[in-house]
Amino acid sequence: MLVNELDAIDKQILNDIQWSFPLVKRPFLEMANKYQLKEEEVLDRTQRLKDIGIIRQISAIFDTRKLGYKSALVAFSVDKNKIDYVANEINKHPGVSHNYERNHEYNVWFTLAVSPDADMKIDLDKMASLDGVLKYRVLPTLKMYKIGVKLDMVNDDPEKPSPTDDVKKMETKAEKISEVDKEYIRQLQKDIEIIREPFKTITDNLGINLEELFNKVKEYQNIGIMRRFAAILRHRQAGFMANGMIVWNVPEEKIDQIGSKIASFPQVSHCYRRPIYPDWEFNVFSMIHARTVDAAEKIAKEISAIIKIDKYRILFSSREFKKERVKYFE
Repeated sequence: MLVNELDAIDKQILNDIQWSFPLVKRPFLEMANKYQLKEEEVLDRTQRLKDIGIIRQISAIFDTRKLGYKSALVAFSVDKNKIDYVANEINKHPGVSHNYERNHEYNVWFTLAVSPDADMKIDLDKMASLDGVLKYRVLPTLKMYKIGVKLDMVNDDPEKPSPTDDVKKMETKAEKISEVDKEYIRQLQKDIEIIREPFKTITDNLGINLEELFNKVKEYQNIGIMRRFAAILRHRQAGFMANGMIVWNVPEEKIDQIGSKIASFPQVSHCYRRPIYPDWEFNVFSMIHARTVDAAEKIAKEISAIIKIDKYRILFSSREFKKERVKYFE
C-alpha cells in the first residue's frame, strides 16, 4: 500500500495517535467510538499501518536529559568511500538513535546519548578514530526551544506557513530517577502490541494495576520525564521525503527571540541553540519535514522572511543509516 492509497480515516488515525494515544484500558475502542467504527476495524487499520511501515512504534517518549543522560548532535566529515563503513560502526553504539548522510562537507550526522555514569568523550574518541573520519564537530544543545515531531497526514504542505504553535519554556534539568522509576521506564518505552488491552503486558510485568500505571504516566508527564505516549511514524514511508535540517546564523543578541519564533512554526519539529566553530557559523538548528524538496525550500524561505534572517542553509538527509528510540537503563 502506498501513502496515496490511505483513506481519510487512516490519515486521521495517524494524526491523532502521533500526539496523544488514549491512556485507557481499551484505547482502540475509544478511538473506534470517536470515528464511529468498530474496535476491530481500528485494530485492523492500525496493524496494517504498522505492517506497511508507516507506524514505527507506539510507546512512551522520554526526555533524554531529564533522565540524566548526556546527549549531543555530532557531525562527522567522512571520506566518501568510507561513509558506509563509518556509519555502520557508529550504529553499533546503543546510544546512537539517529544517523543520517547529509548534503554537506560534514556528511554524517548522528545523535549520541550516554547514560548518567558514562563519559561521552571516550565513546566519541573511538568513533572519531575510525578509518575515513577526517574531522568532526560536537554540537550539544545549549538551549532547547522545541522538540516533538508531528507529521500532518491530513493536510498538504503549506504554501504560507505561519507561527501558530504555542511554544512553552523547556526545562532540561535532570530529575532524580529511582530504581522503581527505571523499571517503569524500561516497560513504558517498549512498543505496545496492537491488541484490545495493550497495557496489560506492562501492568503484568510490573505487578501493578492500570490505575497505578496511568497515575505514574501522568506524574512523569507533569515533571517532564516523559513527553507523551504516542506513535512515532517513519517519515519517508509516511510520504515526507524531504527531511531538512535548516541551520541559521542568528545574531547573538537575538538568538532566544528568533529561536522561539522558529519553534512556533508547526512545520518545525525540533529547534535548538548549538555552539559555533570557525568552520561552522550556524547557531540555531531547526528540523522540518515536507513531502518534496521544493515544499521544504518554500517553508524555509517563508520562515526566513518572517524572522528576517537570510543567513541559513538546508541540509537534507539523503540516506538514513539508523533511526530508533534510545533504550534507557538497559
